[in-house]
This record gives sequence, C-alpha cells and structure tokens, in this order.
Amino acid sequence: MFAINTLAPYLLTALIGSPQRLIYLSSGLHQGGDPDPGVLQSRQLRWNGSQAYANSKLFDVVLAFAVARLWPHVLSNAVDPGWAPTKMGGASAPGDLEQGVATQVWLAISEDPGAKVSGRYFYRKRTQPAHAAASDVPVQDAFLAACEQLTGVRLPTEVTK
Repeated sequence: MFAINTLAPYLLTALIGSPQRLIYLSSGLHQGGDPDPGVLQSRQLRWNGSQAYANSKLFDVVLAFAVARLWPHVLSNAVDPGWAPTKMGGASAPGDLEQGVATQVWLAISEDPGAKVSGRYFYRKRTQPAHAAASDVPVQDAFLAACEQLTGVRLPTEVTK
C-alpha cells in the first residue's frame, strides 16, 4: 500500500522537471495516520490494512506540504476526493464521481485565486484542516529521507522555473 500510494508519488515528484502545479490524492482518513516514518515499512508491526491506508494517505499530505515548502514556485496541494462509488469505494459509497474529480481539475487548471495556493489540503474546492504532522518540518524531512533511502533518489531541494 505504501509503495503505490506514497512512494510512487514521491519518486515521480523527485524525477519530474519543474511543474507549475502538483496535486496529491489523499483521504479524510489521513487524520488517523501515524506520522512516524518508521511505520512505513515496519516488519515488526502487525498488519492492519486500515491503518496502513491512513498512514499512506497522511504521508501523501506530508509530501504535498514538503514540496510546497521546498519548491515555493510550484503550487503543491493535497486533495480528499471523497468516498466515491468506484471498485475500491464500493457501489454504496455516498459520493459522486464528478464531485470526486472536480477539485483536482480545478487545482490543476483554474486561475481562480482560491486554486492558486500551495501547501493546503482540499475537499470539494475548500481548504480543510490537515493532520498537524503534515506541516511539521522534522516529520517532512524524516519522511523525505526515508523515501530517498528506499528509492536511492533524492527530492531536489531546488528546481528552476
């Protein structure tokens, strides 16, 4: 779960040129995530799929906020698309697929001042409070160091426009 939900976005971000905007998909469940990077690949912990998902989504927000801090000319945000009726969400999910993608599209292309911000967490085109650890620089740095160790690829601290 961590490899797909979090490590892959880290690696793509580290290898990308200099984008104007980055949008990371998270979940409201990130609020229950554990901000200790040691939980990412721990073999000592008993597997808990729900907790692993929450952790991976928390670290997506951590990544978005770290990129916003390190690359100030890039708009980097995290989005909760909501619980939508997909294969993963199930047919009984109360959300709407169109609403689920509307915020990402808006953040990607809109010239609206509300979309031209960075280091924020969004749900339905509105900023929402994110887990406090997402803004914690030592947590961000520990997460980036763990990803660098796992991938052998460092997130550049400066990218040019």
